[in-house]
Amino acid sequence: MAKYTPMIEQYLSIKADYPDAFLFFRLGDFYELFFEDAVLAARELEITLTGRGGGTEERIPMCGVPYHSVDAYYEALLKKGYKIAICEQVEDPKDAKGVVKREVVRVLTPGTVMEGKLLTDREHNYLVAAWGEQQQYALAACDITTGHFYGAWFDSIEQLVGEIASYQPKEVLVPELAQSEEISKQCSNLGVQMIERVSETERETYGQLAEQQFSVSIDKPLLRNTAGLLIAYLRETQRSTLEHIQEIEIYAAQQYMLIDPYSKRNLEITESLIEKKKQGSLLWYLDQTVTAMGARMLRMWVDKPLLNRNDIEKRLDSVGFFTTQLFVREQLRDFLKLIYDLERMSGRISFGNANAKDLIHLKQSLEVVPKIKQIFEAETNLPQGVSENVAELDSCPDIVALIGKSIVDDPPLSLKEGGLIKEGYHDHLDKLKTVSRDGKQWIANLEKEEREATGIRSLKVGYNRIFGYYIEVTKSNLAAIPSGRYERKQTLANAERFITPELKEQEGLILEAEEKLTELEYNLFIEIRSQVASHVRRLQSLAHRIAQLDVLASLAEVAQERQLVRPAFSARSELVIVEGRHPVVEKVLDRDTPFIPNDTVMDGEENRLLLVTGPNMAGKSTYMRQLALIVMMAQLGSFVPAKEARLSVVDQIFTRIGAADDLVGGQSTFMVEMSDIQLMTARATKDSLVIIDEIGRGTSTHDGMSIAQAVIEYVHDQIACRALVSTHYHELAVLEESLSGMKNYHMAVQEEKDRVIFLRKLKRGATDESYGIYCATLAGLPEQIIQRAEQLLNQYRLTNRSTSETTEKHSSQLEELVQESFQLGLFSETAPPEQKRQKIDKETQQLIQSLKEVDLINMTPLQAMNFLYEMKQKLT
Repeated sequence: MAKYTPMIEQYLSIKADYPDAFLFFRLGDFYELFFEDAVLAARELEITLTGRGGGTEERIPMCGVPYHSVDAYYEALLKKGYKIAICEQVEDPKDAKGVVKREVVRVLTPGTVMEGKLLTDREHNYLVAAWGEQQQYALAACDITTGHFYGAWFDSIEQLVGEIASYQPKEVLVPELAQSEEISKQCSNLGVQMIERVSETERETYGQLAEQQFSVSIDKPLLRNTAGLLIAYLRETQRSTLEHIQEIEIYAAQQYMLIDPYSKRNLEITESLIEKKKQGSLLWYLDQTVTAMGARMLRMWVDKPLLNRNDIEKRLDSVGFFTTQLFVREQLRDFLKLIYDLERMSGRISFGNANAKDLIHLKQSLEVVPKIKQIFEAETNLPQGVSENVAELDSCPDIVALIGKSIVDDPPLSLKEGGLIKEGYHDHLDKLKTVSRDGKQWIANLEKEEREATGIRSLKVGYNRIFGYYIEVTKSNLAAIPSGRYERKQTLANAERFITPELKEQEGLILEAEEKLTELEYNLFIEIRSQVASHVRRLQSLAHRIAQLDVLASLAEVAQERQLVRPAFSARSELVIVEGRHPVVEKVLDRDTPFIPNDTVMDGEENRLLLVTGPNMAGKSTYMRQLALIVMMAQLGSFVPAKEARLSVVDQIFTRIGAADDLVGGQSTFMVEMSDIQLMTARATKDSLVIIDEIGRGTSTHDGMSIAQAVIEYVHDQIACRALVSTHYHELAVLEESLSGMKNYHMAVQEEKDRVIFLRKLKRGATDESYGIYCATLAGLPEQIIQRAEQLLNQYRLTNRSTSETTEKHSSQLEELVQESFQLGLFSETAPPEQKRQKIDKETQQLIQSLKEVDLINMTPLQAMNFLYEMKQKLT
């Protein structure tokens, strides 16, 4: 076995505890990596791989980075999904007996980053744990930078995965992967790093950890274990008791509107479909927040629309207040702009990562709070959502006073170079400052005295860390120095440096004072920061109140800017939108291009399923998305883009919009569509909203049309919810005659000579034109293709007309035969008269035989449609 040096043995011992992490090993002013870590890090970070002796014949692979620039290297590795263990020197090398003591002080992972470029100010950084047993599922989510901790439970894997997606976590912790295969498989498309954490022997300890961490009991064992799993991981990586995580917010899936991840993606709720950016999303449209805390809270509101009508109305009342009180809103927003990110600042203070500038920023933010409260003093009729938040605004005057008397107004970033604490805060510190200041004045006076004594005007007294204080004289002036006055210390190219006994004595006094001064200032700052950290719950509560006021004022700002109206909620099942508009499309349109509004009427049993036909470019998809977005906006507490909006609470939104293969999952367009439809049929209730755009595509025409009709009938008859369905199968319009709650609509088109104008206006009734060739022309297809398409279309129409005439002949013969049959009696065995049978050709006779043999009583609607299609094929 190889014999390594004591330091390398120390490295290997620590590394054994962190086999899955890069070990950044502190050596003086550098962090070094050795062995396999060094080889991989050199490649990933594009730094030089070297080697060093370690007690063996072969040199040990090594690479390193300076401690003062290490953050950039951390970020590069975390961005690639790696884990990092930071190993620091935990004793002064001067006091060490043998190898300097070192230990890992923190583990960095993508989901536990506390600061740096990997964090986006206006977005959360969630870490999630998920657990499933016996068809029950639990989730715990934490943003360690803010202290937010959530727990939820679900009764389906789809709900769990949907909730995981809404948090957009950097990491997902799961039990043994063998037991979590279903969760892992479902999460694979989310692009999330999965981490296996649990063994059988650890289950009980996780539950105990959760109960120790939080002040509330968690009744559900699975949720308790899941929360404990997350807490254990955070404690392990942060080497901390997580003082700023003291509360868990537990909720059930039924508390918020459920929207599956694919519907959120297709509706572009938080990011655009193509560019995957915030711009172009509903969140982008609504976000006029002026604080980072408010922006993150708005994101949560958008992800989780409410189901409780009272809670919705409470938000709407507050938005309505800020909409009408322009002066109050503007004053509030101006003051909010002066407030720093209190949530993440509280996290850094609690973790001991905050510097003196953070405390000054905290003080400045807290000083704004009384001014915010003053805005509302004259308001006597505040809505509950505003009054509750204003009443709970804690300006923390004790914290302001502590920071104000202790920390200098413009402190340095470094905590170990002095200059942090105000004079008058600590007596002994003031004495050390006097010694240091007087000593430096003595040095300044010495320079003046020596210039006068020697007559050398260029003489100067300087300082560096290696030689301390010195007297420097250029070589051209050396002859002017009196003999024996100075002791030579260092020779430079153009000068000599000297010392004197008095100078060295004074240097000792100054350096001793400054060393003690710096150490005392650092210790005093840590003490002050700890005092502030003891109030972290107050700061978190204040941040929450500030964020809510910011979001409410932001929604009011959008409402006034975009001319939105307050939605009216009712207990009656209805969804009536008058002149509704797509929020995002309207915003991005040129000012010279007005958005064409449309109505939606689902006001009872006779108007609950709308079937929309019309060409693809006429605005069907925009109209359908618009309806879903208006409902979401209303239930998150926002005003909506319409002239009038009346609705009852929607518990779930299911959408099937857009055609795309699932390449990762190996599913075709049609299979993806069928999977979405299956989820909808399994989960939708009478209070849901179903939106299906172009149902039945991706397969043959007749299969698609058959499935489309069957789905429409199921939604209408079995689910009986509000639904908006578009189709290119114009034949389905006939269903209005048999489905009492269905109504036909179409997107209006105006034809002018050789061009078509898409009016983007929803009209009552069906249409049988698709204008596909005209759309192809607009898309810029070559003229040769367009002309050929028109030629083929004309041929098809002629063929279809001929087929129709043939079919009509057979149909008339069949109708005549049926009439004869009814005259004879429906179940009579008596045959039709011979002269009648002679009029019927062979194909029709075969058709009659098929009709006799079919079992109409036990036939499903889908089988009936297929049978009719087969008969039609035989007749044509």
